Amino acid sequence: MPGGKHLKGVGSKEQRMYEHIKENSKGHYGKRSKEVAARTVMKHHRESGHTKGE
Repeated sequence: MPGGKHLKGVGSKEQRMYEHIKENSKGHYGKRSKEVAARTVMKHHRESGHTKGE
């Protein structure tokens, strides 16, 4: 993925969601934007009923 690391165990749609959240949260969270984006995407991943790698 251009511009960032790939989150383990998520699909391309969730990876795009990660990139979008990371970019949009920089102004509010600063250095923590990557962590906030990763936690948000992983929460969505779990709540959607996905298991690792789906």
